[in-house]
Amino acid sequence: MKKQILLLLSIGLMFSCSNEQNNIEADSVGKWKLIEVLADPGDGSGTFEPVESNKTIEFKSDGTLITNGSLCEPYSDEVISSGTYENNTITTGCQDPNIATISFELKNQYLILNFISNEGYSQKFEKIN
Repeated sequence: MKKQILLLLSIGLMFSCSNEQNNIEADSVGKWKLIEVLADPGDGSGTFEPVESNKTIEFKSDGTLITNGSLCEPYSDEVISSGTYENNTITTGCQDPNIATISFELKNQYLILNFISNEGYSQKFEKIN
């Protein structure tokens, strides 16, 4: 009996994580505008600061995304304005391995892109449609 309960709990957890993942990706579909940037000095004291920017990123329901800037910014001058996303990870196609993938999350109705960085660098976007 204990084994059956454990099996059912394990299966339930597996499906709940999968559904949560699908919800995050479904909720991210749409166009987002950059509103804040977090650039931590390396000691964890950094906070999001407002920026004036026209940068947008649009997540499409087919797992692709486009931006009116470059996905390689701010670490590279390389200009790549489209990519794909899956499992809370954006694949950019940028040559620099630190920006070849970018993780993302939805937090308090904001889209947060978290770049690989020793100090910590993130961009916060607000949904515009």
